[in-house]
Amino acid sequence: MITDKLLRVSEDQALTTTAVSTNTIDLSVARDMGEGQELFMNFAVTAALTGGTSVKFEVIQSASADLSTPTVIGSTDAVVTASLVAGYNTAVRVNPQIGSKGQRYIGARYTISGTYSAGTVTADVVATIQDGKKFYASGFTVV
Repeated sequence: MITDKLLRVSEDQALTTTAVSTNTIDLSVARDMGEGQELFMNFAVTAALTGGTSVKFEVIQSASADLSTPTVIGSTDAVVTASLVAGYNTAVRVNPQIGSKGQRYIGARYTISGTYSAGTVTADVVATIQDGKKFYASGFTVV
């Protein structure tokens, strides 16, 4: 999985109650995200979530940059707290809006049951997902 800083909607975002991502992707005009290659939003727990009951990870689009009145274009089922440990990853397919232009802004929403006292998540739009079965050399530095 290759990530791009411009396609990151949450970076170590603290989750306590239901919230939208701190960042959005501005498509500059309303457009259909379903054209071309499949896209996914990868959600990675970077610090274990504690205290709440579950989180539903959603990919949303909106006509406004603050992601108000969003349309859900992909989601997971509710994921229970016991699973939300550091290193947990889940990917959601960005579903195409067949026959529509879609909306201008893309982001994430975290629908939370209960109240979390700690925990962070990073979310990126990616073209491929990490399956944990491929191993490549590491230790490269890009300058």
